[in-house]
Amino acid sequence: MSLLPQSNGTGPAIELDGVFKLFGNSPAVDGLSLSVEHGSTFGLIGPNGAGKSTTIKMLMGLLAPTSGSVRVLGHDAGTEATQIRQKVGYVPELHLMDRWMRVKEVVGFCRSAFSTWNDDTCREMLDRYELPDDKKVKQLSKGMLVKLSLVLAISHEPEMLILDEPMSGLDPLAREEFLDGVLQTVCDKGQTVLLSTHSLGDIQRMADTVGFLYGGRLLAHSNIDDLLASTKRVRATLTNGSPPENLPTGVVWQQVEGREWLLTVADFTPETVQKIGDLQGVENVDVIDIGLEDLFKDFVKGQRSNS
Repeated sequence: MSLLPQSNGTGPAIELDGVFKLFGNSPAVDGLSLSVEHGSTFGLIGPNGAGKSTTIKMLMGLLAPTSGSVRVLGHDAGTEATQIRQKVGYVPELHLMDRWMRVKEVVGFCRSAFSTWNDDTCREMLDRYELPDDKKVKQLSKGMLVKLSLVLAISHEPEMLILDEPMSGLDPLAREEFLDGVLQTVCDKGQTVLLSTHSLGDIQRMADTVGFLYGGRLLAHSNIDDLLASTKRVRATLTNGSPPENLPTGVVWQQVEGREWLLTVADFTPETVQKIGDLQGVENVDVIDIGLEDLFKDFVKGQRSNS
């Protein structure tokens, strides 16, 4: 039985309010506000340097924000980082385990740090992943290291999992086994999950909600199905090869090639098509459904073109 007080499940599991993190004069995180509900799986997507790992380190209390507030499971990440780490299972991109230690020694070390450690869960997962007790960390493949990290993150029965690019460099089979382990845990325990990864297919498979991060700023945050339903790509013909000056609201990206005009529009409604078709010099308007990967690329390309 857990000796730690459990969160009451009300309010956000993760809450960032106006968070800035500066390195020198450069903002790695730039006024980020974000809320993730208890029991949900949130996918955090962004290109390299977008601020994903910096955000996660602030959630874990490993970095202090320059300004703004960070709360996890009701705890302030600045003053109650120890309580957060007891309640959160963390799988970082770099697995910082002592290479000379054996698997059973790593497990024993982590077991001593958590009052909620479940030996049965740990043994079941070690057996499932075929992780031998006597093998040294330096002898483990990257896939086995990731699996061991997941075992350590889950065995203390956390209320939340934070996974920071955990599958980077894994082969398809190892990635599938890792995801199956996370999904099984989420189904069994109902944990909140934050998953940061470049694999949008994994995000679409696992997550309820998604956030697009670029330049330390949140470009979009929505339920995935709602985001795909409300954001469309429009293709139209320009009679003179130039797009109208007065664009419809919600345009996140546009491109002109010859007389073809492509634009991606958020908060799309049936009236959007009519409004675009009514613009001067526009004809032959078509609506195209796009997937999460193309949608993300369009948001980022739109930001780059405006910067």
